[in-house]
Amino acid sequence: MSDTPVGSVPLEDDLPLLGIAAWSGTGKTTLLERLLPALRERGLRVAVIKHAHHAFDVDQPGKDSHRLRQAGAEPILVASRARVALMMETPDREEADLAELIEMVRPQRPDLVLVEGFKAWPLPKLELYRESVGKPLRAAEDAWIVAVASDGEPDLPDDVERLDLNDPERLADWIAAWPSRWPDRRRPRGEDAAS
Repeated sequence: MSDTPVGSVPLEDDLPLLGIAAWSGTGKTTLLERLLPALRERGLRVAVIKHAHHAFDVDQPGKDSHRLRQAGAEPILVASRARVALMMETPDREEADLAELIEMVRPQRPDLVLVEGFKAWPLPKLELYRESVGKPLRAAEDAWIVAVASDGEPDLPDDVERLDLNDPERLADWIAAWPSRWPDRRRPRGEDAAS
């Protein structure tokens, strides 16, 4: 599966988005596990949209929902007092449609949506970078990267903020402030606000 964008992303006033872009092995999920409680403590309701590079199934064979999905329900929505899960097959798609996923989250009215793994899509992003992973820094080639959190001192473009990957409290502060900066940051770096 490629990470090539399929379309545009709705960059609207009422739903701040921030991509979390990083190479595999950088520790995205571990960092998000630490950041999400810190963001909640700062009063934010945060939704996460996560890209998976492989087939996955959240359903269990033998359960009613799995049996009904296998029988052809498209989609199937399972609900209890504790949670809701929407499952649908997408065999004719080459890639997940981020714009569609954002619209699925919008009715929940989160304060912020973190988008993890859709690194080629056109939306503002925080890049996580560890030189030890052995992959190139993306900030110079992706004008949507507004900040880089690194455990070192990589060479960054002048208009990219530098953050310490090993300081989760400072990262949580930066991300918590993102919704207030969102109206002015909904375009690639270097693009004039009047454009």
